[in-house]
Amino acid sequence: MAKLKSVYFCSNCGYESPKWMGKCPSCGEWSSFVEELVRKDAAAQQEDTRSFQNVRSEPLPLRAIRADEEPRIDLHDAELNRVLGGGLVPASVVLIGGEPGIGKSTLVLQTVLKLTGFRTLYVSGEESARQLKLRADRIGMQNDDCLIVCETNLDEIFKHVKNTSPQLLIVDSIQTLYSEALESAPGSISQVRECAAALLKFAKLSGIPVLLIGHITKEGSIAGPKILEHIVDTVLQFEGDQHYMYRILRSIKNRFGSTAELGIYEMNQSGLREVSNPSELLLTQNHEGLSGVSIAAAIEGIRPFLIETQALVSTAAYGTPQRSATGFDIRRMNMLLAVLEKRAGFRLAQKDVFLNIAGGLRVNDPGMDLSVISAVLSSSLDMSIDRETALCGEVGLSGEIRPVNRIEQRIGEAEKLGFSRILLPANNLKGFNKKVSMELMQVKKVSDAFRLLFS
Repeated sequence: MAKLKSVYFCSNCGYESPKWMGKCPSCGEWSSFVEELVRKDAAAQQEDTRSFQNVRSEPLPLRAIRADEEPRIDLHDAELNRVLGGGLVPASVVLIGGEPGIGKSTLVLQTVLKLTGFRTLYVSGEESARQLKLRADRIGMQNDDCLIVCETNLDEIFKHVKNTSPQLLIVDSIQTLYSEALESAPGSISQVRECAAALLKFAKLSGIPVLLIGHITKEGSIAGPKILEHIVDTVLQFEGDQHYMYRILRSIKNRFGSTAELGIYEMNQSGLREVSNPSELLLTQNHEGLSGVSIAAAIEGIRPFLIETQALVSTAAYGTPQRSATGFDIRRMNMLLAVLEKRAGFRLAQKDVFLNIAGGLRVNDPGMDLSVISAVLSSSLDMSIDRETALCGEVGLSGEIRPVNRIEQRIGEAEKLGFSRILLPANNLKGFNKKVSMELMQVKKVSDAFRLLFS
């Protein structure tokens, strides 16, 4: 007989408690406990989820364990393969999160439709089979090896897996699944945690990789308990502005590769297109003779590309000047404006300052600082910056230009796109012996950079 009991879960980390508590003892979050009714059914827990336990583990000495490199499954998508660390690892569980409508399902569907001769089971809990068919027609791909099933019951999903024997399982989305062993509703903390744990056990015992699609909250974190991110092997974040065509795929956690990798896609009517050289797309506009525009040699992850930085400085129409930044940290922009005010003598306290990173990208590279302040002063002085000049450098609070990492890649990317010179921090070229066709101009202070740009 099933037993009902009331259990409290922390909505942040999934900690379970028999009573409500104001502060979670596991993660320290306040007022995060929610009540759920849980039904413990011993018979239901012994369904097909246990039928994959055909492999028994046994203790082994360290020297008897093989340390060969993990084999990878080529997904025929250069950007996705790069972010995963070279391809999909068998028996791994990958979670892809992102805002609604950003293109998560489109990315996964067009990826599996490219895998000809590779049997895939696509489990949809949000869309009907007809909607998936219409999306596949829009993408313009067909693949008879991709099987579609609309199901949210976890036990039924395992039955479909047993009958079809796929080489890859995709679940869209993890928040729609439910197990009959629990009384709570789909999407609750206990259901998400138990379903993810069951899928992880299935992947490890069967060797079949599992790809999960998840939603994110208003704060930008993946919906569900934090333990969901701990359960899976890889967490990918798919982000971008819906008003722009570019999408960025970041790796937040990866047990089989680096978290510094980054993939860029362009959204169009026929799906997502891989962008192998984003610098050329981000620099398509000709701003010759216009003020407030500078080109930054930035690094996102380990990938270099040139970004257009736009600034607008005008006299404050109201008493309090406005500060607005799109694609850049507003607090860091305020710090840079204070440096210009204190160290360089430029009066911006009564000016409205608006900053925009072109293309809808969001960049966190400190090497963008020199480009940001150059664009701000270019707009303030109404003097344009040479179109063939790129900039990189971190600005310190004393007004010095600090060295940045991966300077060789920044210089190489600017040279490849035909820039004639680049401003970079002094002493940042130690150990750089490569001959380049562009002029390397080293600056120590903010005033040195402005003298070279506007003299």
